[in-house]
Amino acid sequence: MKTDIRNKEDIKLMVDTFYGKVQANPILGFIFDDIAEVNWDTHLPHMYKFWGGVLFGENEFRGNPMYKHIMLSRKTQMSDIQFAEWLRLFSSTVDDLFEGPRADEAVTRAKMIAKTFLFNINQAAANEE
Repeated sequence: MKTDIRNKEDIKLMVDTFYGKVQANPILGFIFDDIAEVNWDTHLPHMYKFWGGVLFGENEFRGNPMYKHIMLSRKTQMSDIQFAEWLRLFSSTVDDLFEGPRADEAVTRAKMIAKTFLFNINQAAANEE
C-alpha cells in the first residue's frame, strides 16, 4: 500500500526517481545532461530543498529557477512538448510511489510550475523579438 509524502526521505525518493526518468528520457535527458550540463550531485540536493519548500513550507531552497530556465531556453527548445513530458514523468513518478493529499498537492503544484515557466519563457522570447 502506498503512503502519502510524509518527510524528507519521501521527497528524496520522489526527486531521485523522477530525475532518473528524466535522464533516460529522449525528450528531456539531453537538455539536462548535454545542454545544461547539470551536475547531479549538486542539482539533486537543491531539488530536495525546493520540494521541501513547496510541500512542507521549509525555507532552505536558494536560487532563481525561472531565470535559469529562461537562459536555458535560449540554448535549446523549451516548449509545451518538453514541459508536457516533464509533467508526465513527474506525475507518473508521484502516482507510482505515493497517494494522498500531499502527493496530489505535489502534482498540482508541478502543473502550476510547468505552466508558469512555459509562460515566462514565451514572454521572454517575445520581448527579445
